[in-house]
Amino acid sequence: MMIAPNAIAATLDAMLVRHFGFPAFHPGQREPMEAVLGGGDTVVVMPTGAGKSLCYQLPALILDGLTLVVSPLISLMKDQVEGLVARGLPAATLNSSMTAEEAASRMADLRQGRTRLIYIAPERFRNTRFREILATLPVSLVAIDEAHCISQWGHDFRPDYLRLGEVVKELPNARIMALTATATPEVCQDIVKQLGLGLAGRPPPQIFVRGFRRDNLRLTVSRTPTHDAKLRRVEKVLAAFPTGVIYCSTRKQVERVGKLLAGGPVPHIVYHAGLPDAQRSRAQERFMSGEVPVVVATNAFGMGVDRSDLRCVIHWDVPGSIEAYYQEVGRAGRDGQLAHCELLYNYADVRTQEFFLDGANPAPATILAVWEDVRRQLRAGEQTCSLDEWGSQIQATDNKVSVHTCMGLLERCGLITRTIKAGSRCYTTSLVQAGDPARLRALLPGLEEKRLRDLGKLEKMLRYVDARGCRHRFILDYFGERQTTNAPCGHCDYCGFQTAMPARAPTETEWLLLQKLLSGVGRLSGKVDQGTVLATLAGRDTPAVIAVGAHALPTHGVLAAEPTAYLHGVFDELIKAGAIAVGAAPMSLVSLTPCGRELAWRRATVALRWPPREAPAAVRPARTPAPTPVTGTERAPAEDEVQRALSVPEKALFDALGAWRMREAATQGVPAFTIFNNKTLKAIALRGPATLAELRTIKGVGPAKLEAYGDAILAILHSQTAGGAVAHPSAGSRRG
Repeated sequence: MMIAPNAIAATLDAMLVRHFGFPAFHPGQREPMEAVLGGGDTVVVMPTGAGKSLCYQLPALILDGLTLVVSPLISLMKDQVEGLVARGLPAATLNSSMTAEEAASRMADLRQGRTRLIYIAPERFRNTRFREILATLPVSLVAIDEAHCISQWGHDFRPDYLRLGEVVKELPNARIMALTATATPEVCQDIVKQLGLGLAGRPPPQIFVRGFRRDNLRLTVSRTPTHDAKLRRVEKVLAAFPTGVIYCSTRKQVERVGKLLAGGPVPHIVYHAGLPDAQRSRAQERFMSGEVPVVVATNAFGMGVDRSDLRCVIHWDVPGSIEAYYQEVGRAGRDGQLAHCELLYNYADVRTQEFFLDGANPAPATILAVWEDVRRQLRAGEQTCSLDEWGSQIQATDNKVSVHTCMGLLERCGLITRTIKAGSRCYTTSLVQAGDPARLRALLPGLEEKRLRDLGKLEKMLRYVDARGCRHRFILDYFGERQTTNAPCGHCDYCGFQTAMPARAPTETEWLLLQKLLSGVGRLSGKVDQGTVLATLAGRDTPAVIAVGAHALPTHGVLAAEPTAYLHGVFDELIKAGAIAVGAAPMSLVSLTPCGRELAWRRATVALRWPPREAPAAVRPARTPAPTPVTGTERAPAEDEVQRALSVPEKALFDALGAWRMREAATQGVPAFTIFNNKTLKAIALRGPATLAELRTIKGVGPAKLEAYGDAILAILHSQTAGGAVAHPSAGSRRG
C-alpha cells in the first residue's frame, strides 16, 4: 500500500488521535513514518523516551499486510503487546516461553490475517520453517528495535541480529525500519551495511537522528571510595528525587545494594535476569504501576520501560560505554521535568567492566579451546541445559560470559545448532557433523579488532568520568551532534546546576495549571498583588484574601496541591512572558494582559523556563472544581486534578475502581496497569463522570478502553454515588 504524499500527513494525524488518543506527535516522530508510508527504508536514532515505538506501530495500522517487529527481550515484547491489545489493536507476540499449542495458534492468526503486528525475538529466525512461512505472508514492514545490536560497533552486539540481513533479502517487498536510542554515525553506517539497505534494488535508506540533548537531565559524577560512601549518596539523592532506578553491573551487586537499602525510608524492589520469570514480572508491574518508587536493577531492566515520572537514575557502578550510560540515564525525566542522573565512581569498579569486556571478547586461544571442549562433550549426543550450566562444564575458561560469547560464535560459524526449549531458559545444543572449523578461524582477526574497539569505548567512559568540561557537551560530541553554543549548560556538575530550565512550551498538564493560574489573576485583576493571588489559588484564607472576598471565588484552592515555590516561579515566568502585568510599587497590583487572556483560552502558546517541581510536604484537597476561563464560559475539566489528595469518599470510590481493575486483570491474565493506571483511576474518582462522553474526556480513557470498560466503570460510579459514598462538588454544574 502506497499512500499519496498529500494524504500521508492527514492520515497520520487522524490515526494518531483515533488509536492512541494523542493530540500531536513528538518532535522527530512524523518524518520516519512519512518515509515508510512513502515506500522507503529508514534508520531512526532517537533518545530514550522520544517515542520510537510509535514510529512503526502507527504505520502498521495504516499499511496493508503484516508488520514484523524484531525485539530483543520477551518482557519488552510483552509490555508493548499488552499496551496495544488494551487499545483494541491486533498485536501478538511469538516467543520461546510459549507452548507448542500457543505458538501454533499465533501462526494460524498470522495466516488468517487476524494479527497486524507480530513481535518476535531475533532467535526466531533460526527456525527455517518459520522463515518459509514468513515468505508466504504479506509482510509490509519489518521494524528492528534496538538495532544497534546488529552492529559489532554497537554497545550491545548480538550475533542473532546478523541473520536479519538474510531476512531482508528474503522479504524484498517489505519496508525496513531500524530503530535505536544510541548510535554513533559509525554504528548507523554499520547497521545499513549489515542489513544490506540500499543494495539489491533497494533505494538508499533515509537516516533520521533526533537530537540527543536532554537539558532537563542533571548529569553528575561523585567519587565514592567505599560502599558506605555510595550508600550515603544514594540516600541523599533519593531524599530529593524519590522515584527512579539504581543500576548495578552484576546480579550479585543488585542483591547487595537491595539489602543495604532495606529498612530505609524509600521502598524498593530488585530486578535482574537471574530471578524467576514470575518474580521479575511482578517486580516490573509494581514499579510501573507506581506501587514501589525505586528499583535496583541490572541493565536487564529498562528496555520498554515507559514510566514518565522517573526523577533520578543512579549508577552504582561505572557502565562499559557512553552508549549504555546515556541510554540508561535517558529513562529519567521523560515528562520533560527535572531529573537527576548521578554516577558513583570508584576505580576498583572498572575491574568489573574489564571482566565483562574480556568475556565479550575472548582471546583466540580461548575460543579454539572452548570449541574443543564443546565438540568433545557433544560427540555423545545433544545436550539440553542453560548457558550458565555450559559455563560450569567448560574447562578452557572460568569466565562464564566468555563461554556465552564462544557458544554464540560456534553457532554463527555453523559448528553447532541451538534450539531454545519452550517455557525455560535451556538450549538444546547439537553438533553439526559437516561444520567447518576454518570458518571460526577466519573470524579471529575481526574479533580482535572488536576487542580493541570495546576497550576504546570503556576508555571513553572513563574520560567522561574525569572530564574537566561540560558533561552534556562531552556526550553530544561523542555522538557527533554539532553544537551551536559554547555557553555553560547549567545542568551538570562542571557547569553548575541552575534552577531555571531552558524555555519550552507547556505540556498538557502544565497547560491546565497555566489556565487555572491565569483565571485566578483574571478574577482579581487590578485588585491585589501577586502574593494574594497565589494565596487564593493555594486556598489560604489570609486577611488580604478575605478582605477582597477571594475566599468565595471558584478559583480558591484549585492549586492547593502545587508547591508554593513552584507557583511563584511559574507566576514570575508569566510576568516575563507578558501574560501578567505588575503595577507600580508599593501596591504592585497584578492584572491580566491581552496576551494572558489569549493564553487562558489557549488561543496562543508560550515558552517558559519551567522551575523544578518538588513535591510539597503536605497538601490539602482543593474544595472547588477547576476554574472556568476568564470570561466564565465553562471548559472541560482536565486530568491534573489528580495532583491533589483524595478525600475520604473519593478514596472509597478509587478503592472500588481498583478492586474492579484487579478482577478484570485476573480474568484477562494481564497486569492491572495495562487496563488503567492509578493516575487514570484517580482522575475518574475525582471527576465522577456520569456519561460515556464525560468519561471519554479523562486522559487515559481512549476509544478502545471506553468501549471495553466504559459501562462497567459507570456502573461502579452509579452504585457508589447512589449509596452516598461520594459527592462531587462539580456534579451539579455538569449534570443539571
